[in-house]
Amino acid sequence: MGATIRDVARLAGVSHSTVSRVLNDKGTISEETKQRIYASMEELKYVPNDFARSFASGSPHTIALVIDVDNASDYANNFFNNTVFGIETAAHRSGYNLMVTNGSAAFGGTDGIARLVAGKRIDGIVFPQSIVNPGFLQKLEELQFPSVILGRPEDVGLESDWVDINNTQAGAIAVRHLIHNGYRRIAFVSDGDDKVFNQDRIEGYRRELTAEGIAPDESLVMHGEADHESGCVCAKKLLEAENRPDAIICSNDKMALGVLRTARAMGICVPQELGLVCCDNTVVTELARPDITSIDVDTFELGLQVAEILINRIENAAASIRQILLSTRIIERESTAKKRKGGGA
Repeated sequence: MGATIRDVARLAGVSHSTVSRVLNDKGTISEETKQRIYASMEELKYVPNDFARSFASGSPHTIALVIDVDNASDYANNFFNNTVFGIETAAHRSGYNLMVTNGSAAFGGTDGIARLVAGKRIDGIVFPQSIVNPGFLQKLEELQFPSVILGRPEDVGLESDWVDINNTQAGAIAVRHLIHNGYRRIAFVSDGDDKVFNQDRIEGYRRELTAEGIAPDESLVMHGEADHESGCVCAKKLLEAENRPDAIICSNDKMALGVLRTARAMGICVPQELGLVCCDNTVVTELARPDITSIDVDTFELGLQVAEILINRIENAAASIRQILLSTRIIERESTAKKRKGGGA
């Protein structure tokens, strides 16, 4: 049987209520007494019971991450997993547990989240930009409930904490890299123009083309779904055009694989005749042949920052609003190897 709080108190020469106050950071306890208690805990290998501490303190010591997914495949990507791991790491460092709950329309939308908040089962909440709506935010504000948005909201003037990838920078970096490597007629294939991150990437794409003296051609911007088949469909339309692109930027790795497959089926060589870049830099980009140049985003850092801001908000309600964009970088691979003169192999 493991050591108990009474065992710690006995070894430290204090009452068990003093140990409890130290564990729950309550009352005024001398530093010498605290160190004696910590030393006794270490010697006895005592592990505090988080549930009991939460019950005693009136705080659940739990933060919630709301996700917006409708099927199991949405969980199976490094972007999602690394972000969650970053949030969990930061939570653990500060003594908080992490709860994950689905806030998609198929799972009841924000109603379930509202019940969690009203039931005081969580201390704070991280939720994706995709479920942000004025009514929900107003409710959180009325309750003065700590929250952070994962992703830049459409209303950039919103007085809320948020963290996102600098997607405008990502679009610009992709264009700059392709032009440097000899490509000029550059297309952009996204998984939906209704998503803020895609709007930002396309804005960066257009800005950089203009800065390089190339007029953006809207016929080269296509929207589909976030899957392989949609990448194939978009690529076929682009590559069958009389004035086809010599490079394509994709919103994600699945669409990029569709582009790669279609180009191969049409006898178009990547990278000699077609450059290819995608966003997010998942393991798929390394395994493809040729491997795919990608925009790298530190999703673990994204998760860390989100959780650290939330925990600071929980513990200091008067903290300044934080709105952060994390930088991106390009990982060059075979799919954009410098274009050879004449487009030959």
